[in-house]
Amino acid sequence: MLSRKIFGRRQTLLGLGGLAGIGASVIGTELNKQYKLRQIQRDSQNRNFKVTSNTALGQRAATKGLIYGAAVRQYALSSDTKLAESVVYECKMIVPEWELKWNYLRPTPTSFNFAPADWLADFSRRNGLLFRGHTLVWHEALPIWFPKTINSKNARQLLLEHITTVVKHYAGHIHSWDVVNEAIDPRDRRSDGLKNTPWLQFIGQDYIEIAFSAAAESDPNTLLVYNDYGLQYDTHEHEAKRNAVLKLLENLKSKDIPIHALGIQSHLSGYETRFNPDKFKKFLSEVASLGLKILITEMDVADNKLPSDIKFRDPIVAGVYEDYLSVALEEPAVISVLTWGLSDSYTWLSQNKPRKDQATVRTLPLDTQMRRKLAWNAIARAFDKATKR
Repeated sequence: MLSRKIFGRRQTLLGLGGLAGIGASVIGTELNKQYKLRQIQRDSQNRNFKVTSNTALGQRAATKGLIYGAAVRQYALSSDTKLAESVVYECKMIVPEWELKWNYLRPTPTSFNFAPADWLADFSRRNGLLFRGHTLVWHEALPIWFPKTINSKNARQLLLEHITTVVKHYAGHIHSWDVVNEAIDPRDRRSDGLKNTPWLQFIGQDYIEIAFSAAAESDPNTLLVYNDYGLQYDTHEHEAKRNAVLKLLENLKSKDIPIHALGIQSHLSGYETRFNPDKFKKFLSEVASLGLKILITEMDVADNKLPSDIKFRDPIVAGVYEDYLSVALEEPAVISVLTWGLSDSYTWLSQNKPRKDQATVRTLPLDTQMRRKLAWNAIARAFDKATKR
């Protein structure tokens, strides 16, 4: 979901000396990363991830006025009893990972298939869990009929029809909707920072305003969220995206568009060393100053570049969780934390960021046997240290 090109094609006018300089710079950066990773590895071995009790994550979060939950898949919950039991025990909220995206809901331009998502909605009701919606507008996960069917003449009407139908279908049961997902990309070099998606091409830049207004009209009592990735690290790319997201949020608020929160996906890397707590804290504060709530919506920690031995790997992953959440939860506007899955048996990272040694990825709170890992401890510790909302 997050694979993006980092480097473009260099012009051939660069001389061999220039290329050598670029190569040296890349090598130097990589060596610096390796050095920092070794430091992190050494430090992580000395960290204490002990917790004070076995209380579930959802209950720990609730005592601080927070909500903990996880993304789930209908086929997994319906077939894996241990997973279902773990979700009910650990979580206070679930969000469908796939079932509310266009390619699952819209088999044809004129029909909807709500059955899988309805199963999850019923599961949440039966077990007293909150239910999130993800996502109403996204330029990916579109049905195969979309390119041949949608154009500038019918796109607006189709978007309105989709949002109205889906939001009304779950009205009164949805805690929050990711109304628009991943609409910002400064690399497309637009002055407004918007990504050049089909929705932008067919409708224009006001498609985001249209989406939020339609969602609010269809269910006035749900929390409406703009959700995006790539906002957490101290890099030029993430800094540009933070600025563009703030610009979008400020613009929507200035027009009284019904937006209530920012969702920060928080797909983290155990190999990444460029997390700057002060810059991230400043960004959260700027979002909160707009009167918006903040949700950590898709959290996980990729371990594909970490050592194979879990004695080294698990503490690094746990440290990333605890360090990030400790900063995020200092901001009172943060109201929830959702990991993108609960068990390593069901994570998109198994396919998208697999390990070269073919070892099982260990990116989520529970392992493949539904046993708690150090990542679980780290999240629990962050909740325990958080101030009460």
